[in-house]
Amino acid sequence: MTIEEVNRRLEELAEEKNAKRSSSIIPGAKPILGARIPELRKLAKQIAKENYREFLEDCPDDNFEQQSLQAFVLGYAKDDIETILSYADRFIPKIQDWSVNDSFCQNFSIARKNRERVFAWLMPYVKKQEEYSQRAAAILLMSHFLTDEYIERVLDVMNELTFDGYYTRMGAAWCIATAYAKYPRETYSFLLDNRLSDWTFNKAIQKMTESFRVKEEEKEMLKKMKRK
Repeated sequence: MTIEEVNRRLEELAEEKNAKRSSSIIPGAKPILGARIPELRKLAKQIAKENYREFLEDCPDDNFEQQSLQAFVLGYAKDDIETILSYADRFIPKIQDWSVNDSFCQNFSIARKNRERVFAWLMPYVKKQEEYSQRAAAILLMSHFLTDEYIERVLDVMNELTFDGYYTRMGAAWCIATAYAKYPRETYSFLLDNRLSDWTFNKAIQKMTESFRVKEEEKEMLKKMKRK
């Protein structure tokens, strides 16, 4: 499938009403055509099977849908881990909205078969003082590394996400809250001793108390931990 064919397909999938709704909840995004996410996923799977390298090398970043396709293709493509990571390195600096970021991170399932390599690859992004480099680290870790082996390391990384951008802080809070739902003992210990900003700490507590996966009696205890 050529880039021209992809763009024609995106135009066919465009929905003005959906574009307006999406534009209102995804600040910073490229112009939105309004294609629905399930349709983008189907198109991305087709591209990944046919010619994913050519697509990633040639696809422009003119609109939200093109970037979302790239995010999904990176997750569906079958290749060796180093090749996939090299394309991810090209992609991450282009991210400028939370939706494209999270589509990439949550779909990047190759990380689960290569956790040691991907964790090491992620660490430079943790250190970059950039909003979406650090959010990508938070959401990738939340999506693929909340395991017995990695829980302590994931929580340690949350201390390092210090860029003062809204989407970095929200990403860290979301990761910590999800970690608590899966590993309450380890995450509670982290909550007692951490270097999080007050905003991130309190947002993480809020997300825990809103979660249906956290017991009601624990929610009362967590509310009392909020910082003034």
